[in-house]
Amino acid sequence: MTQSQTMPALSQQMQDCINACMNCHSVCEETMSSCMQKGGQQQMQVMRALMDCSETTRMCADMMMRRSPMAGEMSMLCAKVCDMCAEACMSMPDDQQMMRCAEACRRCAESCRAMAGAGM
Repeated sequence: MTQSQTMPALSQQMQDCINACMNCHSVCEETMSSCMQKGGQQQMQVMRALMDCSETTRMCADMMMRRSPMAGEMSMLCAKVCDMCAEACMSMPDDQQMMRCAEACRRCAESCRAMAGAGM
């Protein structure tokens, strides 16, 4: 590949959003593991939101890294999914892992909304 064929470097805003997505993905995975260990109906109800968020954040980061033309739309969807997961996690305010997850989801949602607004 010649110099003119290489992709331009990711903007700092995009790199920050990718990092927020990957962090959120990781925290959601850890939280799912915690839910499975604890069991109980309330944890199981949060699992769907955690699974959706984990998959969506990973996909969103992947799409930004490969500069997909759909990355902006994916970022808006990701922000919505992260907001929903944060709300689900907030239903258990006494669970520190859930609160950690809600915070990661909120940060990711903010970053994704900003990224979608930037027009990629």
